Amino acid sequence: MPGVDAARQALAAHAREVGPRHLRELFAADPGRAERMHLEVAGWYCDFSKHRVTPETMRLLAALARARSLPERVAAMFRGERVNVTEDRAALHVALRMPKGRSLVVDGVDVVAQVHEVLDRVEAFAARVRSQARITDVVNLGIGGSDLGPATVYEALRAYAAPGLRAHFVANVDGAALASVLRGLDPARTLFVVASKTFTTVETMTNARTARAWVVDALGADAVTDHFVAVSTNREAVAQFGIDPANVFEFWDWVGGRFSLWSAIGLAVAVVLGPERFRELLAGAHEMDEHFRGAPPEENLPVTMALLSYWYREHLGAQSHAVVPYAQVLERLPAHLQQLEMESLGKRVRLDGTPVDTETGAVVWGSPGTNAQHAYFQLLHQGTALVPVDLIGFARAQPGLDPPGHHDLLVANLLAQAEALAFGTDDPALPPHRVMPGNRPTTTLLAERCTPRAVGALLAAYEHKVAALGILWDVDAFDQWGVELGKRLASGIAGELTAGDEPALAHDPSTNALIRLVRGYRSSRAPSASRPPDPPR
Repeated sequence: MPGVDAARQALAAHAREVGPRHLRELFAADPGRAERMHLEVAGWYCDFSKHRVTPETMRLLAALARARSLPERVAAMFRGERVNVTEDRAALHVALRMPKGRSLVVDGVDVVAQVHEVLDRVEAFAARVRSQARITDVVNLGIGGSDLGPATVYEALRAYAAPGLRAHFVANVDGAALASVLRGLDPARTLFVVASKTFTTVETMTNARTARAWVVDALGADAVTDHFVAVSTNREAVAQFGIDPANVFEFWDWVGGRFSLWSAIGLAVAVVLGPERFRELLAGAHEMDEHFRGAPPEENLPVTMALLSYWYREHLGAQSHAVVPYAQVLERLPAHLQQLEMESLGKRVRLDGTPVDTETGAVVWGSPGTNAQHAYFQLLHQGTALVPVDLIGFARAQPGLDPPGHHDLLVANLLAQAEALAFGTDDPALPPHRVMPGNRPTTTLLAERCTPRAVGALLAAYEHKVAALGILWDVDAFDQWGVELGKRLASGIAGELTAGDEPALAHDPSTNALIRLVRGYRSSRAPSASRPPDPPR
């Protein structure tokens, strides 16, 4: 692709010129850059002036986006074309938040109409549970996107939950995760949402069977129909489990797991927060969708986020990216974004199957400020690694969560850290160990308050950042084949750990030895040290 090659070469040459420049120099040379290098979209103010870029950098990055046909490929995604090429599917999570009355026909089916049929059922079910006041606890059993997205939204917005109604999220197959949630709950007042598209996900179904036994032991087998619902496409397996077919909520193969919280996967959120709040969440996401689809690269917030990530990963050697929300209610956001970005962009081949010739997805990590300042900000300020940081906050606290003085101090720390990371200290009188070199890039994302609409827009912005990066790197951002091999091996090893007679082991020597070690511990004997080594594979 000659246009792409020329755009990349121009960026590489530009990086050699701009890379060594300090943010102090960039601000001194252009005092008005903060006035220009920001965007306001869907209630969010995005300040990207504290990045190691110039207007020319952004122009060259936008040129690369156009060389990659980013606007056209975004439009193709919104039309429902099969942009998930390895699975031959659309990636139509944007249809999940399109308003009623819109139409999007894919393969002869109006998918928006389908979405609202299910959404209406979700809302009716949520309203019924809330009106009966019988249920006090909703336990979501899922993993990956069936857990992280809904859990993030619930924690962010639990101040809006109905009094006396709580949500819990269990993903890990480690029995301690489920046991710690069930401890203290009343089976008669607990509703379980089993979220598994195929109803065969090993971790989810293991937890679901244990939860079912807990309910049956306390209330009898007939109680399953009153205390379990499913989000799945496998109605036969759901019926065999004992769930009422009327309480099965569908979603579609064009909904990727990490993009699915907007669908019936968000059922637990809709029940606890209420249908109105869930609609507001979808509306905020839709507002960001319309911006992403229509704004040119230079004025597009998710595209700008993607271009900056591309710049640091491709040209300045950054291997990771930190997300630090100055909002305790966004505690789960970094984990959600880890899956969203690393599962989407950790790819080694392009869309045509050839190896990539560039660095792809960065490691995403983070935790809430101000805790983070006392954990790893030392590395951000004085370490040798370049780590771009997203700092996220709200001008006002949520109602009921603002003891006097706390929120002002929280916001002050956010703004101070952005300033300190950018400009550091240049006092020649300071000893070396007290010098903060600065020149550490940050994006500051600020909204007025953490509302359902604001959260919806924020999460959609990161989803679209991922889609744009997939286009820039020419990889499939919507598949996740890398998770399959370990899962397949685990199913075989599980049987080998519990077999009555020691099975013939055909793994590598290290894995064979570890299996024997576990079996030895469980049989209260040390593994044999005299056993001959395994033959070479």
